[in-house]
Amino acid sequence: MSAKYSLELDDQLCFVLYAASRAVTQRYRPLLDELGLTYPQYLVLLVLWEHGTVPVKDVGAALQLDYGTLTPLLKRLQAAGLVCRERDPEDERTVLVGLTEQGEELRERARSVPDAIGDAMALPERDFAEVRRILRQLTANVSAQD
Repeated sequence: MSAKYSLELDDQLCFVLYAASRAVTQRYRPLLDELGLTYPQYLVLLVLWEHGTVPVKDVGAALQLDYGTLTPLLKRLQAAGLVCRERDPEDERTVLVGLTEQGEELRERARSVPDAIGDAMALPERDFAEVRRILRQLTANVSAQD
């Protein structure tokens, strides 16, 4: 019986994804250092810049992070004065997270980050959209196996 996929490193899609993820994340590092952010903190802020004040569980769902990972991130962002967390007055069980004035102001400084990353990727717009589509489909397919 022959194997459908080889054990050669070069043939492993998981390795290509891992290497690409590391390369892109490393490209973010100097840009985010200038903003005083880590990559996961930047992702949290992207959610809040897009959606405003939301329940913590919605941030976790958007970023596919559990509470154990998300809570320390939010605490560090709160300590930095970028976000605030408070109980929802309509449902005390729900914690809302939103931007402070300082968090809103940081958005302007962060506007150059997507263009810098896009330039570093050097993909035509059509290819960029296709790669994003394929990776979303791959994520959905693999997640459906759970």
